[in-house]
Amino acid sequence: MSFHLHLSGHVEEAVERTLPGLVSSLVASALTAGDDSLWGATAQAEASRRLGWVQAVSTSRPLVPEILALREELVAHGTTRIVLAGMGGSSLAPEVIAQTAGVPLTILDSTAPGQVLAAIDGDAEAGGLDRTVLVVSSKSGSTIETDSALRAFDAAFRDVGIDPAERIVVVTDPGSPLEAASGSAGYRTFTADPTVGGRYSALTAFGLVPAGLAGVDIVELLDEAEATLLEVAIDDPGNPALVLAAAIAGGEPRRDKLGLVTDGTHIVGLPEWIEQLIAESTGKQGTGILPVPLLPVSPELETRPEDLQVVRLVDDAAEFHLFEHHHGEVLVSGSLGAQFVVWEYATAIAGRLLGINPFDQPDVESAKAAARGLLDERPPSIAPAFVADGVEVRVSDPVLAAPGTIAGVLDALWSRVPGDGYVAIHAYVDRLEYAPLEGLRELVAADSGRPTTFGWGPRFLHSTGQFHKGGPARGVFLQILESTDVDLEIPGRPFTFGELIHAQAVGDATVLAEGHGRPVVTLTLTDPQVDVMSLFEAAQ
Repeated sequence: MSFHLHLSGHVEEAVERTLPGLVSSLVASALTAGDDSLWGATAQAEASRRLGWVQAVSTSRPLVPEILALREELVAHGTTRIVLAGMGGSSLAPEVIAQTAGVPLTILDSTAPGQVLAAIDGDAEAGGLDRTVLVVSSKSGSTIETDSALRAFDAAFRDVGIDPAERIVVVTDPGSPLEAASGSAGYRTFTADPTVGGRYSALTAFGLVPAGLAGVDIVELLDEAEATLLEVAIDDPGNPALVLAAAIAGGEPRRDKLGLVTDGTHIVGLPEWIEQLIAESTGKQGTGILPVPLLPVSPELETRPEDLQVVRLVDDAAEFHLFEHHHGEVLVSGSLGAQFVVWEYATAIAGRLLGINPFDQPDVESAKAAARGLLDERPPSIAPAFVADGVEVRVSDPVLAAPGTIAGVLDALWSRVPGDGYVAIHAYVDRLEYAPLEGLRELVAADSGRPTTFGWGPRFLHSTGQFHKGGPARGVFLQILESTDVDLEIPGRPFTFGELIHAQAVGDATVLAEGHGRPVVTLTLTDPQVDVMSLFEAAQ
């Protein structure tokens, strides 16, 4: 068995109550057969064209020789540095695959100018632009972040006398605007199965092309996944996907915060992939499951909120010594390929338990539209409520600014969190330059006393962004922006990367506050190197 689960306590009881109904309803075999009626009549049209992922292993096999042949060609020409421009599932799955395999893959899932420039420039270890291949991944073929990265790299290649057609590889759906543009430009193109949604695409061209070009053994990955397919297809109480679905979406009252702890597993970065899969799939119609990636020492594991279900990713979930120490948790272990398969099945089945369509994302477009509107209209910047220690403070409600200090504003924001709510931190900054900022999550979780998520902007807009707007109205939001002199033009566009990421941040804050009535505090660091410390001090 390539995937193991262990349950105990309340979650075991919840599964025991929920599992018989899933088995008797033949949910597993129906899903494997592509039954689009599993989620009700209103979801059937969408489901009918979004179930190709259950056959991803077999449909992806023919791609492997083409990917490996291109890899050999690139290596022969000394182009071994692979940069992936993609958002959401198009970047998170390949990132996990490459990190777990210990293979370098540069991820560009940001519009922060400094991060874009770093991706273009490279470094002494991996090499610069002369050794770089860009993989552009977009299902729709119109993702603004990905399109902007493509434009920037195309221009950069031309500036140094390199033919972009030799260095740019495109992964997209057939018939997309990107496929058409790629054909005209002469880029190498891989088309993916259009019946697979982005967040379910780990084992399709979107996961395999960038990972395979980077040097991952993608044959082994597909073999791992294939070894699990029979287990998830049978209508049996031992089906790990049914058990996991019941564990995360069953029970009464249901625990709707899902703490994801990496604790001894060989897999690197899996919680971030699970986060986008579950949050975007379930966070709609006022319900959903909020994944919260945690450290083994995170505050939530000390306080154990009643609405938090912990899933611990371990080396071997059958190890007896783990049972006593982690009572009431879900212990999970398995190969990476197996994890992809089981979590995708479990998420789709969880959608059935929640009574929602797990394949649409109705609230994602709102933030995109708001950003486009800001870029078109260019309204004047809103003055901060006040400035303290170099940090500009803006609030959705003037009452939040009344304390006049950053620490006071944060306390005022935490006071708006309901007893079953959560805090979301969104950092629209260069995550390479300010990686330690992610540590703020631990301080905020301790200070607020509630489960806290952390997302790098704008990439979270393509994952948890759906949950924050379509899920339960129980979140409060802390935005962190940076003021920087670093900027980069986007060829063919009337705005820069700096203007784009600012519009994305302001647009999202506007939708959250004005469209959904969520409390939002925005902190702009005018001298980030210094102001980050002020922020950490205020959050303690």
